Amino acid sequence: MKHINVTIKRLCLYIVGLFFLSLGVSFSIQADLGVSPVSSLAYAFSLSSGLSVGMMTVVANILFIIIQVILSKRFDIKEAIVQLMIVFLFGFFMDATLFLLRLFPTPESLLMRWGFLVISLFVVAVGLLGYFSAKFPLMPYDELTHVVSERFNMQFSKAKISSDLLNVGVAGLVCIIFIQSLGAIGIGTLIAAYFIGKIVGLLMKHYQKYLVQWINKNKEELYKEESKENATLPKENTSLSS
Repeated sequence: MKHINVTIKRLCLYIVGLFFLSLGVSFSIQADLGVSPVSSLAYAFSLSSGLSVGMMTVVANILFIIIQVILSKRFDIKEAIVQLMIVFLFGFFMDATLFLLRLFPTPESLLMRWGFLVISLFVVAVGLLGYFSAKFPLMPYDELTHVVSERFNMQFSKAKISSDLLNVGVAGLVCIIFIQSLGAIGIGTLIAAYFIGKIVGLLMKHYQKYLVQWINKNKEELYKEESKENATLPKENTSLSS
C-alpha cells in the first residue's frame, strides 16, 4: 500500500508540473513577446491554422515522435502510446490555462507584457521542477533531445540548445510563410531559452531534495518498519553442538 502511495505522489507531482508548465507557456503567449522554444512550433501552427494551441501541441509533438523514430531507427509502440497520453494531457492543460488567463484583462502596456513574461519564466521553471522530479516518462520534445544527444554523440546541454534552435527556426519559418511575420518568435523566446534553464537549475539545487523526500517518505517509513521487524525475529543458532 505504501509503495502505491509513493506512485500516487509521483503522479500528482507530475500532473501538477505539467499544469504549471502549460500555465507558464500561456502567460508567455498572453505577453505577446515570443513564446518559449518548447511551444514555439505548436503556437506557430496555431497562428497559421486558426486552431487551438492545445490541438496544435498534439500535432507538433506527434512530429517530434516521428523524428525520434527516424533518428533512433526504432519504434516502441508502448513508449509512443505513453508519450501521446502525456501530450494529450498537456494539450488539454494548454487550452484550459489559456482560457483561464483570457478571462482577465489582456496586458496592453509594455510594462504589463514584460511582467507576464517574467511570471512565465518562473511558472515554467516551477512546472519543470515538478515534472522532472516525478521521474515519469518525458514529453516527446524532451525525449527527442535525448535521442539527438545519443544519435550525434553530443553532450545533452548542446543537444538541448540544438533542438531549441531548430524548433524556433522551423516555427519562425512557418510563421513567415503563412502569416508573413515572426508571430511566435520574439525577444521573449530568447529570454526564455536562456533564463528558464538557469532558474530550473537553482530551483532543483534548493528544492528538489525536499520533493524527493516527500515522495519517498512512505518508502522510508516502510523500510524502517521492515528493519524493526527483521531485528525482532529470532536469530538462527549457528553454533556447533557439543
